[in-house]
Amino acid sequence: MKEMLDQIGFDLPLPVTDPTWIFFLVLVIILFAPIILERLRIPHIIGMILAGVAIGEHGFNILVRDSSFELFGKVGLYYIMFLAGLEMNMEDFKSIRVKATVLGLLAFIFPLGIGIWTNLHLLGYGLLTSVLLASMYASHTLIAYPIVIRYGINRQRAVSIAVGGTAVTDTLTLLVLAVIAGMFKGGTSDMFWMWLILKVILLSLFIMYTFPRIGRWFFRRYSDNVVQYIFVMAMVFLGAGLMELIGMEGILGAFLTGLVLNRLIPHVSPLMSHLEFVGNALFIPYFLIGVGMLINLQVLFGHLDALKVAGVMIVVALLGKWIASWLTQKIYKMSSVERELMFGLSNAQAAATLPAVLVGYNLILPDGSRLLNEDVLNGTILLILVTCVASSFITENAAKRIAMDDAEMNEENAQEKECFLIPVANPETLENLMALALVVRDPKQNQNLVALNVINDNGDSPRLEMRGRRTLERASQITASVNVHLKTVSRFDLNITTGIMHTAKEYDATSIVIGLHYKSSIVDSFFGNLTENLLKNTYQQVMIARFLIPVNTLRRIIVAVPPKAEFEHGFVKWITHLCRMSRELGCRLHFFAHPQTIGYLRGYIQKKHKDVLTEFQELEDWDDLLIITGQVNYDHLLVIVSSRRGSISYDSSFERLPMQISKYFNNNSIMLLYPDQKGDPNESLSFADPRGWAETQYYDKVGNWLYKWFKKE
Repeated sequence: MKEMLDQIGFDLPLPVTDPTWIFFLVLVIILFAPIILERLRIPHIIGMILAGVAIGEHGFNILVRDSSFELFGKVGLYYIMFLAGLEMNMEDFKSIRVKATVLGLLAFIFPLGIGIWTNLHLLGYGLLTSVLLASMYASHTLIAYPIVIRYGINRQRAVSIAVGGTAVTDTLTLLVLAVIAGMFKGGTSDMFWMWLILKVILLSLFIMYTFPRIGRWFFRRYSDNVVQYIFVMAMVFLGAGLMELIGMEGILGAFLTGLVLNRLIPHVSPLMSHLEFVGNALFIPYFLIGVGMLINLQVLFGHLDALKVAGVMIVVALLGKWIASWLTQKIYKMSSVERELMFGLSNAQAAATLPAVLVGYNLILPDGSRLLNEDVLNGTILLILVTCVASSFITENAAKRIAMDDAEMNEENAQEKECFLIPVANPETLENLMALALVVRDPKQNQNLVALNVINDNGDSPRLEMRGRRTLERASQITASVNVHLKTVSRFDLNITTGIMHTAKEYDATSIVIGLHYKSSIVDSFFGNLTENLLKNTYQQVMIARFLIPVNTLRRIIVAVPPKAEFEHGFVKWITHLCRMSRELGCRLHFFAHPQTIGYLRGYIQKKHKDVLTEFQELEDWDDLLIITGQVNYDHLLVIVSSRRGSISYDSSFERLPMQISKYFNNNSIMLLYPDQKGDPNESLSFADPRGWAETQYYDKVGNWLYKWFKKE
């Protein structure tokens, strides 16, 4: 390689040590490896590892695995574990935590048991060497996790089980490593391992209690994306560093940090997009290239003993993981493709394997030999290469099949087209309104967000037009950061209400999201003329929101539902939107409603949104919302489902809503939700219509029956 460079006139000594050229070469690999291997239909993760083999000291010796690879590689490793925790659907995880624990225990026990026997009888190692080496078989790294993110299946049940199982397995593996290392460092005693477990438990509880509170406090006060990103990364390394202080590997702390910050970073937020982008673009590829640079194929194929050791290690590791995945599938009656996905995610060796073999290699026995010899060290490198390649191929195949099945299912269950219209006028409320629209929209539908700025056609139009253009640009930046298309519309009209109505008709808007009117004087009405006129002249669902804290820091959604709300045309729509919001934010939905309405609510949610955590409480008297005041805290969102005059669920008590909200909930985030009305608002069903009364009496009986049935269950 050096001779080739000299011939073309470049005096570039190898290996390259100049930081500029090191970073350039790494970026070239990150750029072209996916492009080339995509044509060959090979997972690009393998390309990163093989590129590391080629450029490393055991390949063409272009780069040395210096401190930059140590630093960026460790960041990449923590990033993988952090994203794994951050991407998990915590509500789903609560329902599959037992399955994840079972997979983790099986993935630890079988490789460990089979490994100890093979190490003792086939390889002839001692007991401590056999135990440490077998624990390496049990560990696994989510090196193929970027693949499931790329296919958009990271919230599948099998993925959550594999991720949770990784935490269990790696924790047990690292405990074995810490105990064995402590025995040779003179730091062990009869209670050493008990004390270590106690420290891990106490530190985990400390992280789980303090990190979410610190994060919630920070996100409420600082909204800058760069500042939030730096804060999150600081928390990741704080968690990892604390784990290393007590004798564990930092990957456990990084994973735990991802879990506890999960609810504060919604999947559709700009911060989440930034975290994924930086990790997948730089840190994770750096880690993969660094792993490849450790592999020495020449030494492996020059020593038969190393090949024998590597062969046993590979067979035992793959067999143990397959048995664990197969048993988990059979126990919980999962599909074969889910088993394949769990097996693919759980059989890559890298993160806990590398520190284990290096610790064992550096431990000297009383007879002067190493606890893990060079054959094991070299065999481990081949184990890493083979398992990473196998993991990438298996995960890619399973992820592709699941994604195709989901696509077919989505086509079959396609819902009617939706479009959210967000009039933006106040820059101070823009971010929260856009965040609300992002968490309630259907992510499977494209181009379902429209931001509108209406300009009064008067003499001050140029200034208003310039300000409106800046507001629309900011709205576009927010949605672009999460890869969501936003249609921006700026229009002149005689008044804002007319502009909103005309735009809603032109773009077939199904929902309108606006901010709550700011009351500027005593004589000013609570809703303001704009909102009042909009409600009178539209039939679409209208969401009027006022957020006192960022949307992503909400902890619970309290929903007050009036009697007979189930008879409104938009009943199912607003439930679906609130369930999406609950799912994205990790919030619990707490409904206050009439007993009959609770029956409908519970029935629909259990049928269509069973993964959403809900509570139901009877609210017999809608005249006074005072009963709810004790349930609504500062970090809760109160949603009041109202209705337009003349609709089925309309009640005269709605006229007192502004007074009650101002009196009881002035210091709370609130959303007033007006459901769809069928057809023109002037043609809504009323009790004066005999057909309406008959339908109401029929549905009253059905609702009461549903409520009694669910209560009995």
